[in-house]
Amino acid sequence: MEKTKKPTKKRGRPKKIKEEKEKKVKEKKEKSEKKELKKTAVKPARYLEAVGRRKTSVARIRLFTQGEKEFLINEKPYQQYFPTLDLQQIANAALEKMKCVDRFRISAKVKGGGFHSQAEAVRHGIARVLVEFNSEFRKRLRRVGFLTRDPRKRERKKFGLKRARRAPQWRKR
Repeated sequence: MEKTKKPTKKRGRPKKIKEEKEKKVKEKKEKSEKKELKKTAVKPARYLEAVGRRKTSVARIRLFTQGEKEFLINEKPYQQYFPTLDLQQIANAALEKMKCVDRFRISAKVKGGGFHSQAEAVRHGIARVLVEFNSEFRKRLRRVGFLTRDPRKRERKKFGLKRARRAPQWRKR
């Protein structure tokens, strides 16, 4: 008679425990790698930040005192983003008033509204950031009206009317 071998139990740790230990080891390695990356990474440039608003437009402005002196809106030069000279002057007005046109690097993220309200939102945000940079600018910017948020918004359409107040044309017969 031939003897058949019985399957023997594997000795050692169960699979789950081994997998958990391996995960912990991997996590420790990843943490140490991240720490090394943080040490070698270049420190991000310091900046001042403010938000400007107009109608439904919101502009988040960052003013960097170091680095290249440029004015970017949604990662484009402001002359390219605002097509007309009038809009460019509105966006740049606060800097021109304080004679700081080529002193800073300005980065703006703008959302909502049309070009005109975006330009005014950028102007409002830049004025706020300049006051944060130097509190002595406040008086001059306030006098010109760049620090006041323009509260006017589009009125909602009412039922029975074509627009907010425009009634349908009246016919006698």
